[in-house]
Amino acid sequence: MITICLTDDNAVTLAGPLPENVEVITWNGSGAPPEDIERVELWVPSFTTDYRAAIGAMPRLKVVQTLSAGVDYLIGLIPDGVTLCDARGVHGGAVAELVLAAILASLREFAGFVRAQDRHQWTPHTTDELGGKRVLIVGAGDLGEQTAWRLRAFDAEPTLVGRHARDGVHAVTELPELLPSAEVVVLVIPMTQETRHMVDREFLALMPDGALLVNAARGPVVVTDDLLVELQSGRLHAALDVTDPEPLPAGHPLWTAPNLLLTPHVGGNVRGFPKRAYALVREQVARYAAGRPLVNVVEGEY
Repeated sequence: MITICLTDDNAVTLAGPLPENVEVITWNGSGAPPEDIERVELWVPSFTTDYRAAIGAMPRLKVVQTLSAGVDYLIGLIPDGVTLCDARGVHGGAVAELVLAAILASLREFAGFVRAQDRHQWTPHTTDELGGKRVLIVGAGDLGEQTAWRLRAFDAEPTLVGRHARDGVHAVTELPELLPSAEVVVLVIPMTQETRHMVDREFLALMPDGALLVNAARGPVVVTDDLLVELQSGRLHAALDVTDPEPLPAGHPLWTAPNLLLTPHVGGNVRGFPKRAYALVREQVARYAAGRPLVNVVEGEY
């Protein structure tokens, strides 16, 4: 028998029928682990687990399957011989929807209209539009591709940027040439040592006046202080679903920065997420139980 660990009974229900040679135990990573935790070979952790302690309790662990697209929080914690798999394909559509909503809300100035509504004021005026906009998408994985597909439906002109150039994708080394013509810049890149603080003073300075920065990746991809300078000067606009620090503490200058739309890291937090996530879990468990290759295997930092 192969023993796997899911977080709770709801996760077991969502995972649905599993192969006959698979037994399931449940543990959410808090409190004392169950007695048979040492038999676990495949583990699907929750988002709030003490990962280091939990992994230490599973000496037979072979696979960690996350429910997140990014795995930066697990890099350095996975022992040799344990395969880490991410949730590529689970969050792409939802995150792309949030990116599109943030771009539209920013360009059409919805935040200002909502504030006017609170004041009972009728404030018609001309706004910008998405149609025809040149959008640079930094991150050419599932999130980037899903975002580009949706942007094309609005007659925008998306350009994808990845680690390396390939058909339809520019290399990250080309950013200095691409940024000056980008009216919107979308960040959907994994968090790695290479991408930490990628969006700094020099990066932002290359963006044209009035451009919009959308961060749906990780907060530390952007140097917060450098972005604040641009926002407070009025030169750039931003929409952030992630921040550094996060959660954003009360009194932080981002709360009151001009030209900024903030959402509290909700890109993938949608009602359809559990069904999609556990469909992936079900597929991975079936593959593992049958000795077939796993999907979404993380190599290096992503």
